[in-house]
Amino acid sequence: MADSATKPRTRTRLARPPLHKVILVNDDFTPRDFVVRVLKAEFRITEDQAYRIMITAHTKGSCVVAVFIREIAETKAKRATEMARNEGFPLLFTTEPEE
Repeated sequence: MADSATKPRTRTRLARPPLHKVILVNDDFTPRDFVVRVLKAEFRITEDQAYRIMITAHTKGSCVVAVFIREIAETKAKRATEMARNEGFPLLFTTEPEE
């Protein structure tokens, strides 16, 4: 016979890690085509998406590029910024927590 004193199974839910936004900050020196190239290379987006993000950052001063867990967001922002620095441009990508 089954033991009637067995404990019911409980499921433990893991909390989702907090998300962070990668933000493209506009500058007046980096060529638009280079910004599009960096966005396509690092964030694996289409030319059209990259162009829209670049134009939004250009007109509004900054634009959210994508949202990831913190480690991925920081890595992508750092790599994209380094791509620009290696070419001599002041292009900047930052991260901040998503609210």
